[in-house]
Parts: sequence; C-alpha cells; structure tokens
Amino acid sequence: MLLRIGLSLLLLALVASVGVVAPSNLRSETATPPNASPPAPVEPSQQSADKVKGHLAPASAVPEIITDLSRLPAPVARTRERLLAAARSGDLHQLAALMNDSTPIFSFTDDRDPVAFWKANYPDSDGIEVLSILTMILEAGYVRVDEGTPQEMYVWPYFVRMSLSALTPQQKVELFRIVTGADYKDMMKLGVYAFYRVGIGPDGTWHFFVTGD
Repeated sequence: MLLRIGLSLLLLALVASVGVVAPSNLRSETATPPNASPPAPVEPSQQSADKVKGHLAPASAVPEIITDLSRLPAPVARTRERLLAAARSGDLHQLAALMNDSTPIFSFTDDRDPVAFWKANYPDSDGIEVLSILTMILEAGYVRVDEGTPQEMYVWPYFVRMSLSALTPQQKVELFRIVTGADYKDMMKLGVYAFYRVGIGPDGTWHFFVTGD
C-alpha cells in the first residue's frame, strides 16, 4: 500500500515538472537556431522620411546641376524672386510673411515662430545672418528631383544630391561660399550636405528652408 502511494506521488511530481511555465521575463524572447542570424527589421523608406523633413539623400547617379534660371517654371521662378527680395530687405518678418501661404518647414523642432527661431540661432546678428544664407543658397546651382512624380521639386543648393567626397575643387569653392571649413568637416562624417536648403514645388509652393540632418 505504501509503495503504491509512493509511486502515485512520483508520477504526480513528474507531470508537474513537465508543465512548468517559462518565467515571464523570457516571454518576449525568441529562440534562434545555432549559426542563424535574426531577421533584419523592416524599416520605412528613409528617403520618404527625409522628404518630409526637407532632407534629400544623395542620388545614386550624379544629378544634373542646373544654373540656367530660364529653365525654372514660371511659378518656381516667381517664388524664388519673392524669397530673394524678402531676404535682401534685411527684414525677417518679410520672409516669415511668405510662410503664411504654404507653411514651409523651417525647423526640425517644435518651434512655431520662425523669426524667434532664427534670432535664437543667430543671436549675434539678431537673426539677420539667416537672410544672407538664404541669398547664397538661392544664387547657387539647383537640381530638379523626382521629375514627373507628385514629389517633384526644385532644390537649392545642388549639393543636397551630391556625395561630398565626389565634389570637384571648383564645386568645393562654391560650397565654401555657403559653409565653413568646420561645417564641411562635420558633414563629411555624415557623407551628405546637411546645411540650409530650399525646396520649391513646380507650382511655386515653398516647401522648406531648413538646416540639419
């Protein structure tokens, strides 16, 4: 009788050991077979995300660098001239007033007031320096990107679609009209131009005047 009870208890213990639940802190882990790598995460298109921010990664092929302003569609040319006129006025509020029509991106932060943002970033000139930068940007060569698509845009300066390591000495001279040597050194670490750029749609809509990566 005692032997039968002992065997019954042993069987119960074995059943209980098989049904043990894994600790909760391992619930989210997935076993990986030996010598096998976990699948790479699926990420959204970086180019799509960058387009929203006003950033354009270098294209795989060397883009056409355009300096002929007569090739701009009339609405684009008009917007460019309006931006230049506002920048040359020396009045930040004139430039900001042009943002009311299309609300272009001017910052990757939560800032709502472009004038306050520019003054905070260029306190020594009370923000005026950004107007000088805008004139230099719009006087540089440009590129036409995503031609024939809803995302088509005219973008200044053309460096946004160039690999910095591929720039010719002459192109570097043009670049250094816009950025400092320290800026260039920092951007070389990223491999892309990450200073101010301007984007205008074929219909003349001003999409961005933004810096950063």
